[in-house]
Amino acid sequence: MSKLVDDGVSQAEPSLAARMRQYLIARGFSPSDRIPPERQLIAEFGVSRFELRKALAELERDGLIWRHVGRGTFVGARPVHNLNDLAYLRDLARPAQLLEARLAIEPELARLAALQATAADLEKIRSWAERGRQASDWRLYEAADTNLHNCIAHATHNKLLIHLFNELNTVRRAVLWDLKRASMRPPQDHFAFDEHDAIVEALVARNPAQAADRMRTHLSSVNRNLPRR
Repeated sequence: MSKLVDDGVSQAEPSLAARMRQYLIARGFSPSDRIPPERQLIAEFGVSRFELRKALAELERDGLIWRHVGRGTFVGARPVHNLNDLAYLRDLARPAQLLEARLAIEPELARLAALQATAADLEKIRSWAERGRQASDWRLYEAADTNLHNCIAHATHNKLLIHLFNELNTVRRAVLWDLKRASMRPPQDHFAFDEHDAIVEALVARNPAQAADRMRTHLSSVNRNLPRR
């Protein structure tokens, strides 16, 4: 479907998924918040149940929402904790504490991933780095960034370390979601793009020391560039 602008040129309307992403931002939802039920969203957006569920599935794939049968649809990627635990950890953690914890864990995850990752693992990591670079807004970038780091953790194939990372990542998502950004989307020269690529390059080269060092450099850059609350 399209609409006409003033000069008579046909311009495509945003997809339902794009409209819903803007809806989540405009309403100021936080992680673990439940969004309105389907019947309300159908009426608000003027779409069919099939169209709505297709858009919700796209948002869920991007890590922007998760659905719990019988309870509803919630904002953010599916948490490891229950909803009460997530709210508690979100209030407890501060960005500086979060960075200290990440620096203690994630370089080692990158080192192990360089040794243990399969070809499929590396392809997933590379894909999320590219999706982050192409993200059209901060929510999509943060979802891609979360998935990239998550894939690196899972590429270690160490179940205990993956569990510890999931705990940390749950807090990370909650802290980042509330940060205010000065722009609608990451700039084209956003520091993380090249740093993510450098980490991927070290993983593909099977260079554990370099992978750990580049992850450490990246996390330090994150701290320097983190917007304040």
